Amino acid sequence: MFVDLPLDQLRGYRPPLPEPDGFDAFWERTLAEADEHALDAVFTGTDSGLTRLHTYNVEFSGFGGHRIRGWLLAPRDAAGPLPCVVQYIGYNGGRGLPHNWLLWPSVGYAVFVMDSRGQGWSANNPGDTPDPVGGTGPEAPGKMTQGVLSPDDYYYRRLYTDAVRAVAAARTHPLVDRARIAVSGGSQGGGLALAAAGLVPDVAAALVDVPFMTHIRRALEITDADPYGELARFCAGRRDLADQVLATLDHFDGLNFAARASAPALFSTALRDPITPTSCGFAAYHHYAGEKDLKVWAFNGHEGGGVHQQAEQIAFLRGLFG
Repeated sequence: MFVDLPLDQLRGYRPPLPEPDGFDAFWERTLAEADEHALDAVFTGTDSGLTRLHTYNVEFSGFGGHRIRGWLLAPRDAAGPLPCVVQYIGYNGGRGLPHNWLLWPSVGYAVFVMDSRGQGWSANNPGDTPDPVGGTGPEAPGKMTQGVLSPDDYYYRRLYTDAVRAVAAARTHPLVDRARIAVSGGSQGGGLALAAAGLVPDVAAALVDVPFMTHIRRALEITDADPYGELARFCAGRRDLADQVLATLDHFDGLNFAARASAPALFSTALRDPITPTSCGFAAYHHYAGEKDLKVWAFNGHEGGGVHQQAEQIAFLRGLFG
């Protein structure tokens, strides 16, 4: 069933930004602290059995200098440097195995897959990057409430910083064209792509599917589904901390990053999505400051447009990159 506002209302839905005081200063300080650590991107060739592709195991320094893993895949027969899609992963997922990521090399582009620290318990895409930082204070199971009482301690401060550093790491490889970087992801990955587009001013494109961590206060009002449910259960038990939690979350809301992004972007949202409510996706789209398009999938849930959205993305990037 449709789980949010009617489509005619969604097309004009543009709520106020949940921008906290000092938002830009917070992120400037966060990224400056990350830059104190050498990126030290290392690409190690590996035999994945994919004989038509270059396959590299990747490590680079993310937030706090912590080593983040990933993959870089590129077609062997394409002349470089190549456009590159920096791919972020949905909640619970990890980098998986190289053959999970064949779409963009099949188009003729490189793909740089960033593992999500401390996640990766998905059966389909296991992860490989520990998070050496524990949360402070009480928390609920999962990552949504880890360190949520302070923007400095919150888990997503580390993950968003990793996402920014992943773009920098991809640009260090000679097969990658520094000027033709797209950031991409669905759900949590869509939220990371949106954050990266807002924090890295010269990315060339953004592919943002059913984005999580956008219009967070609204999502908490209209869905009990996880991962937002983790936050709701925490606040149900710690009623006294709810305002403090919301104040932290405002520093990580995708609406604020959308308003600062300028790269051409292709969004998607689905009208039957109980996990990232449709109004949250529309709000991010309407606040997005760059050139943009939005695909709406009327009869789909959190899977969004699936393979049909991928076809739209291929056409979109070919229009930009060739």
